[in-house]
Amino acid sequence: MDTENKTVYKLLLWGTGRLCDEIEENGLNGVVIGYVETCRSRELYRGLNVYEIGSLPEKYDYIIVANTHTNEIYETCLQYGVDINKCIFFQTVRKQVGFVQQEILFNILGEKNYTNYCAGFGITESTFFEKDTKQYQEMNTRENFQIQEDFLYPIISDRYADAGSMDTYFWQDLWAAKLIYQSGVKTHFDIGSRIDGFIAHLLAMDIDVTLIDVREFPGKVENLHTIVSDATRLSQVEDESIESMSALCSLEHFGLGRYGDPIEPEACFLCFEAIQKKLKKGANLYISVPIGKERVEFNAHRIFFAKTIVDCFKQMNLVELSYASSDGIDYQIELSKYDHDLRKGRFGFGLFHFIKK
Repeated sequence: MDTENKTVYKLLLWGTGRLCDEIEENGLNGVVIGYVETCRSRELYRGLNVYEIGSLPEKYDYIIVANTHTNEIYETCLQYGVDINKCIFFQTVRKQVGFVQQEILFNILGEKNYTNYCAGFGITESTFFEKDTKQYQEMNTRENFQIQEDFLYPIISDRYADAGSMDTYFWQDLWAAKLIYQSGVKTHFDIGSRIDGFIAHLLAMDIDVTLIDVREFPGKVENLHTIVSDATRLSQVEDESIESMSALCSLEHFGLGRYGDPIEPEACFLCFEAIQKKLKKGANLYISVPIGKERVEFNAHRIFFAKTIVDCFKQMNLVELSYASSDGIDYQIELSKYDHDLRKGRFGFGLFHFIKK
């Protein structure tokens, strides 16, 4: 591909988060003249104006959608009459839409961004994959390891990727597992947390875990006892029988129907009450839920004020309130610190450690 580009493109980036920063840091062949937020939460980002969808500047060449909520943004563009052909959707939107001319895309995005863009749509044309295929064939001398068309398995997403992911769930799971290990308990009860993260951590520490979830479990694991049931009232558990319990990013989903559970607006609050009944005096409770400006993002989850959670657990003493995001853990925060945060619920979790009075 001819990468020579004499045009200086004026670019807007739709997003003010990690993906936006990553795209800029990878290098763009153009001038970023501002940023766009679907719900404008700031006036400036990186020293440039942040625009609302209804007040975009008149002169720009392309909008790079640097945001994981691409389907929502696509619909918003249609709603507000934004020219889709001037939008570069960096992640999948049902199919490759918007501006799609490969040569100009390469020129605008640069090598790293272009490769990541192509990975999202399964495109290998004009990427390093073609060059590497040719070089391998020329160098390889082993007959059984010649490249064959029938066995091509192109993966181009890993070339510029980090060595793993440290997202919000990573920090949340690490926080709770570490505290539980330090407590010295050998048996633990959990409501709906991730098996492939947090629960695996506990099992590796030789902690016996009982896990209740409305969903079917994929298999059996030593020292993991499972109950397939609605946990709203915890009727499966005796009162004052548990010395250690957790619920990591599960309670906010109760009663919204997302996982096949019945619609019940009060479900999570009923479970808050039930949890306190089931704990022994002095028992430890570790929960995480999205915190920010209080609301329901139906049918995904609820977002709570941190104070709402503390007020609902009147039989508990709060030992720690911290905050997990993709940037790590913000320890021992003030109760109202994130009350005006409008980020989507999966991007920031309140980490609550309680002890039963």
